[in-house]
Amino acid sequence: MIQIVDLNFKVKNRFLLQKIDVEIQAGELIAIVGPNGAGKSTFLSCLANEIAYQAQTFNFKNQPISSYSRSEIPLHRAKFSQHQSSEINLKNDEIVLMGRYPYFKNDANTSDIEIVSKWMTKTETHHLNDRAYEQLSGGEKQRLHIARVFTQLDNNVQNKLLLLDEPLNNLDVAHQFKTLHLIKEFTQQNNTALVVLHDLNIASQFADRLILMNNSTIEMFDVPTKVLTQERITTVYKYPCTITKHPVTQHSIILFG
Repeated sequence: MIQIVDLNFKVKNRFLLQKIDVEIQAGELIAIVGPNGAGKSTFLSCLANEIAYQAQTFNFKNQPISSYSRSEIPLHRAKFSQHQSSEINLKNDEIVLMGRYPYFKNDANTSDIEIVSKWMTKTETHHLNDRAYEQLSGGEKQRLHIARVFTQLDNNVQNKLLLLDEPLNNLDVAHQFKTLHLIKEFTQQNNTALVVLHDLNIASQFADRLILMNNSTIEMFDVPTKVLTQERITTVYKYPCTITKHPVTQHSIILFG
């Protein structure tokens, strides 16, 4: 799905990402974790081609990412950003419909409307249509935009890529887990998702592999049980922790302090 060799990004003389090498397979849910300023969101912006990085190799589906046209790439890849506008002069279902813009020129067809309805149902946002966007809570706005990116990738393209930058912020516990289950279902259809998360325990439970970032590079990329060790997490986060096992799922549980 993705092959990256020697990716770097710097502003003036300071590297925000340095010597990034990574290979990600189709069907994986990858959590990107690490302390503040480690480069997590910057790395996701590189994957979305939002900033001018340098890389020896950046292949997407076995061909250079640069070979995709601007009109073609939105059918294969969508990104949820952590910062959304607080005021959008559209109805809430029209915000979700923005995800279908790559598929029509003037007016949405019946299929587009059905896809919007489908994902508003899945994200439990249908009932928000009677309210103005600016009156919604942060979590409600967030769920609308999560519905929008899923709506964008609801097509017949194979091996799609979903990038999510801190999608759980502002969500209550129930909607955090419901959102992660939607992402997991997406990857189980041979699609790929890279998700920036701060909660290491949630990352441990849902991710197939973890990218642990620190000091603008990848500290380790492996399955959660190998990444989440007491010594490594204590060192990277500069705070003591204990690693134990979840009593039901047996996933690694990190107890800080």
